[in-house]
Amino acid sequence: MKLKPLLHSPYKFIFQFYLMYDIAYFKANEQQELLDFMQANPFVTICGVDRNGLPIAAQIPILIKQVQDKLIISGHLMRKQDHTNAFELNPNTLVIFSAPSAFVSASWYTNKGQASTWNYQTVHAIGKMKMQDEAHLYQLLTDLTMHFEKEADAPSQVKNLDPMYMQQNMKAIVSFDIEVTELKHVFKLSQNRDETSHQNIQNELSKGDAGCKYMAAAMKR
Repeated sequence: MKLKPLLHSPYKFIFQFYLMYDIAYFKANEQQELLDFMQANPFVTICGVDRNGLPIAAQIPILIKQVQDKLIISGHLMRKQDHTNAFELNPNTLVIFSAPSAFVSASWYTNKGQASTWNYQTVHAIGKMKMQDEAHLYQLLTDLTMHFEKEADAPSQVKNLDPMYMQQNMKAIVSFDIEVTELKHVFKLSQNRDETSHQNIQNELSKGDAGCKYMAAAMKR
């Protein structure tokens, strides 16, 4: 996936995004698989460009919701940061969802005379960021905490925090919604390998670290 420059730069810097291996057999069968993957991997990288056309990025937790036929990504940013200033000037946003990945050795193929590779899954959500008001921020913080904290009566739930504490800290952040206009993805899980190689890769990855085990399970699914 490649985006044209979002801003013209005096330094002729071209801001481009690529999805490696963006080909048919590295795709999910159903869009619901993309949504499930996004929900399962909510700590994302958001990317944009600043006033000079230079790339900026931030890593944040987000929430996803579907409103009628729209897919909305919501989160918050610290005010007066380079990335926040950039998005206020230019709302075009790329949100990258990713999961653990794994090196795949060609020694695991039935035909070993090939290059090794890397298996991974990623979803790129493209849309426009819109900064929101204080009421939206409060609700977002409530929803974020409830979603990730799980325990409804935890002391850290927004409803249990000192209102003055909330008011002071909310001054430093701003919430946003991104209406997604396009989804791109690659689920590169050795779908282009023969059945024996595919099984060999699963077996070898299942012996590795947590990221390798994750990838082995993803391939099995």
